[in-house]
Amino acid sequence: MIATILQFGGGEGSMTPTLLMMGVMFVGFYFLMIRPQMKKQKSEKTFQETIKVGSRVVMTSGIQGRIAQVMEDGVVIETMAGKIKFEKAAISREFTQQRFPDTTEVKK
Repeated sequence: MIATILQFGGGEGSMTPTLLMMGVMFVGFYFLMIRPQMKKQKSEKTFQETIKVGSRVVMTSGIQGRIAQVMEDGVVIETMAGKIKFEKAAISREFTQQRFPDTTEVKK
């Protein structure tokens, strides 16, 4: 593939504009795709490491519950159906009243 790219340019010019364009594309991909994904992974990891007993969380599968026990290899989530053990990586986000208000309240 590189050989066809090198042959595609005319024989008379230098490779500097082509290499410059490829460099600009790499930098663009880095700032638009790679860097935001790395920041998201880092924030998720710090969130998963700082969870504590009693926090209400939402799992990646959509299960909501309260953390009953934190262990080294996972957590035990208490749901309406009972207690279930999950890996820490399965916790998607915290379930807070500010982000997810309780809609069962009757407004006057």
